[in-house]
Order: sequence, then C-alpha cells, then structure tokens
Amino acid sequence: MSFASKSPWLIHYDGSSCNGCDIEVLACLTPVYDVERFGVINTGNPKHADIFLITGGINKQNEEVVKQIYDQMPSPKVVVAVGACACNGGIFKECYNIMGGVDKVLPVDIYVSGCAARPEAIIDGVVKAVALLDEKSKSISQGR
Repeated sequence: MSFASKSPWLIHYDGSSCNGCDIEVLACLTPVYDVERFGVINTGNPKHADIFLITGGINKQNEEVVKQIYDQMPSPKVVVAVGACACNGGIFKECYNIMGGVDKVLPVDIYVSGCAARPEAIIDGVVKAVALLDEKSKSISQGR
C-alpha cells in the first residue's frame, strides 16, 4: 500500500442482506484483522467519511438513504461494494423488491466479491480504496 496523505474515514451501510457480510466487516475491526492499522477509522457520520462501504443489495426503501449518505460525503470519495448482494444483488436479485447491486444507484469504485466476503478480501478492498482515494485527492489538488 502506498503512503496515504491522511487517515481516511469509512462509513458502513447495510442494505438488504442476510448480514453475513456485516459480520465479516465487524471481524475486520477486531484485533485479529485490525483494519485500523492502515489508518482507516470507522465513523457513523457521512460528513466525515471518505470511503463508503456498502453491504447488501439496493431496494426501493433504501435507495434514497444510500443516495443521501453518498451526497453528504465530501469529495473525493470512494464507494466499495462488499459481497455478492452489493455487487449484483446476490441470492436476492430475483426478489420483487431488490433493484440489484449498489451500482444501480451509485458509481462503485471497488467490488469485493464473496458470499459472505472474507475479512481478508474486505481489507484488500479497503486498502485499494485508500490508494484510490489518495489518487483522487492528488488529481483534485493538481486541478485535473
């Protein structure tokens, strides 16, 4: 991982899921995996967040919530879809209320596949998100 110019803050949102990926996201915060060693801080406030980590698919009830959280985040920002449901709707994609993956409503930068996604894969996705966030920050500061 390249050196990040600041400690990125991450906000996690669970859409329509079985909560398997949420449990794995929580595992990433335990001392066994310790995602915070990469400088990532978990926050509940979208106005402080740089990385939007979403688990679960998108439905009509949470579509506006997801968009609102995304819009409240300052630029630059990175969206990470974690798990099969967030990537493409997963096992719920044929349900009447599921619109599909996160990319149906937001631009997704990083996809982390799996059902449920393993903590190592989630951390890999977060590390990629940190590098992409740093790249986006440099592009903005250089006026691109």
